[in-house]
Amino acid sequence: MVNKLPLTNDYVFKRIFGQEDNKSALKDFLECILDVKIKNIKINNPEIPKNYYDSKFGILDLKVTLNDGIIVDVEMQMQNQNNVEQRMPYYMASNYSNTIKEGEPYSQCKKSIVISILNFNYYKRNEYHSIARMIFEKPKPEEVVNMGYKKEDRYATKYLEMHIIDLPKFKKKNPEMHTKIAQWLWLFIGSDEQMEKAGNLNKEIKKINKKLASMSLSNEERNNYEFRLKAIRDEADAMERATKEGFSQGIKQGIEQGIEQGIEQGIEQGQKQEKKEIAKKMLKRNTNIEDIIEILGLTKEEIEKIKKEI
Repeated sequence: MVNKLPLTNDYVFKRIFGQEDNKSALKDFLECILDVKIKNIKINNPEIPKNYYDSKFGILDLKVTLNDGIIVDVEMQMQNQNNVEQRMPYYMASNYSNTIKEGEPYSQCKKSIVISILNFNYYKRNEYHSIARMIFEKPKPEEVVNMGYKKEDRYATKYLEMHIIDLPKFKKKNPEMHTKIAQWLWLFIGSDEQMEKAGNLNKEIKKINKKLASMSLSNEERNNYEFRLKAIRDEADAMERATKEGFSQGIKQGIEQGIEQGIEQGIEQGQKQEKKEIAKKMLKRNTNIEDIIEILGLTKEEIEKIKKEI
């Protein structure tokens, strides 16, 4: 039995789905995620960058053009870098702006879609496949205008779309393979038996399963996978160290600031108390209130209050 490389690793994912002869499988996979019929598909960045093993490189995403110019960015992410909600809109907006050239009208812009397959739970949602678009919020009652629309527009734009697939939620759901998306996702995180069963239900999955087994036999590919895995672990360790160092530094600064503020407050309170005692003595000697104000810098209200304590 071949110990297969995991498709949840972004290097392995791109190495498999970025190949030209696997385009039909990628097409089948995207169709079930997007719930659309795809006529044409073009892989825009099939190559693996030379610095893929560098922890600073980031995620190996796969950019694909569909049908009439729709851009889809597919990424597999193993580690939670706590930036999903920032990174996904950035990819989506960047790809959207690149669909037209300088001087072309906005009407030529094409739809931009981002698909993030996460090996961790990120959003507090109760589904393993979340779809997000720009929708209109519920208006304030005082801002409602009766324009006679029987059906209002729900979306601000149909040109921006995000899909988030949380693999741990899928595993917890543990669905049968009645749907194509379930078949594909069991290929990512299922046992050998589940992967084989999914392949028996879908010829494209069977093809990818064989390609994955073949790739797993290559020492070169295993070394490349290990390089990438090490880079991801190093990045995770660096983030953890930075977090701990930042936390420790924050505590240290907080203590130092607390001591400094305490000293300042103590001095200030001592000075106020000293002025109060001097004011009491001056009042007992019938010193003019105006003179006390001028000498000690106290207000008339403060002196009246001290006077009541005598």
